[in-house]
Amino acid sequence: MTGVTALRAEAYTVPTERPEADGTATWDATTAVVVTAAAEGREGLGWTYAPATAAAVVRNLLAPAVTGADPMDVPGAHRSMRRTARNALVPGLVTAAISAVDVALWDLKATLLATPLASLFGRVEPAVPVYGSGGFTTYDDDTLRRQLAGWVFGEGIPRVKIKIGESWGRAESHDLSRMRIARDAIGADAELYVDANGGYTAKQAIRVSRRAEDVDVRWFEEPVSSDDLAGLAQVRAGVAADVAAGEYGTDPTYFRRMCAARAVDCLQVDLTRSGGYTGFLRAAAVADAYGLEVSTHTAPQLHAPVAAALPNARHIEWFADHVRLEQMLFDGLATPAGGALAPQCERPGHGLALRLDDAARYRTD
Repeated sequence: MTGVTALRAEAYTVPTERPEADGTATWDATTAVVVTAAAEGREGLGWTYAPATAAAVVRNLLAPAVTGADPMDVPGAHRSMRRTARNALVPGLVTAAISAVDVALWDLKATLLATPLASLFGRVEPAVPVYGSGGFTTYDDDTLRRQLAGWVFGEGIPRVKIKIGESWGRAESHDLSRMRIARDAIGADAELYVDANGGYTAKQAIRVSRRAEDVDVRWFEEPVSSDDLAGLAQVRAGVAADVAAGEYGTDPTYFRRMCAARAVDCLQVDLTRSGGYTGFLRAAAVADAYGLEVSTHTAPQLHAPVAAALPNARHIEWFADHVRLEQMLFDGLATPAGGALAPQCERPGHGLALRLDDAARYRTD
């Protein structure tokens, strides 16, 4: 078999429907950097959610490390990319670029083997639970209610997450009010999750959580910065909700430190940041060694085949921004049923394809 013959990368920036924000950031567009890897007349597709400059990293830095590599030996290509990128300071933008290439290489391998990616990884479960994720702080009360009720009563997703953490600039009562609106919108039986995106201090997060005991929050994501492992552990010890973090992890050492600090009840891993499928599986193994479950962060279509392969998967984030972009630009999407997402098992690879005509207007690099 000949080696990888080409690696292409393009960036596509899609405006959001309305301005969006969480506790610490605002945005009005989402960028996907899409990578295509070719060998033996076939192609594999991957992408990451990162600034458009990640496409240049793929073309100028990573392509020489991957071109000529055996498409069956994805872990070897992954190591070559990391070694090549060492002096480019791998964590961050470079790891996002590596992630997109790694996904494309796994998709290429499965395509060359004429097998679905979920079958190549091997499934533990046929489908993985999902939770609806949005509830941006820019939403007015009616928009918040519609989105959450749509997931629970319209799509049968029995768990939803909203953004909080604005209390650095507003009264804590504002976050508490939004949590109560969310609970009223979804009823008593659905699970309510909140994400502060590091917007609180540890004591503030504990105080807010205790004042919100009447709404039964089950999941408290990034109550403090993910870099504050002691603060995460302090919140974990002081609240009833499960504490989660890890979405910024780029290598197994990051995840080991978080787990060893007993900072979380559930480890979040984002394959578009942690090194693609190769990095994701390594991070999940670290979590398993500490007796922790893994929840995927964003990019639900890419996570579906690998999350189904985990013995310790808790759920997949059905993130509103990425769900919308993926529906606009890609074919072959999986759809949640009964509150769970099953990877496709009818087509080779992950089964996803970029609709070039639809994507062209959003090309930004």
